[in-house]
Amino acid sequence: MTDIKQIGKPGLDLIKSFEGLKLRAYLCPAKVWTIGFGSTGQHVTPGKVITEAQAEELLKDDLDRFEAAVTRLVTVPLHQNQYDALVSFAFNVGISALERSTLLKRVNAKLFDQAKAEFAKWNRAGGRPLAGLTRRRAAEAALFGS
Repeated sequence: MTDIKQIGKPGLDLIKSFEGLKLRAYLCPAKVWTIGFGSTGQHVTPGKVITEAQAEELLKDDLDRFEAAVTRLVTVPLHQNQYDALVSFAFNVGISALERSTLLKRVNAKLFDQAKAEFAKWNRAGGRPLAGLTRRRAAEAALFGS
């Protein structure tokens, strides 16, 4: 239902800052092969190396998927920063995690203060809290609430 269909600069900057740019494939803390600005999938294999331009293209392709998911899953109007925070969240945890999350339920119920508080609950990888995820969730919550 949201009219917004594309991530804005604050959301894009947030994703890029937390993902970082890695031109060689690596295993992330959740043991998933990753490359570029956090791109995952069958196209990422051990030893793969890409250029910065390829990383930007992968990010654009990935964002298309996550933007479409947020647009489809959210049933209430959002402002740009709320949308950006949700795209960043989905980009990091996955579409299915967003889809079944209490965060999404709170957003769709227009309980935005409660939704903002839900971000902090998603700070684990491999079953343990990670400082980087804690910082990312705080940044997403701050963006969502601004």
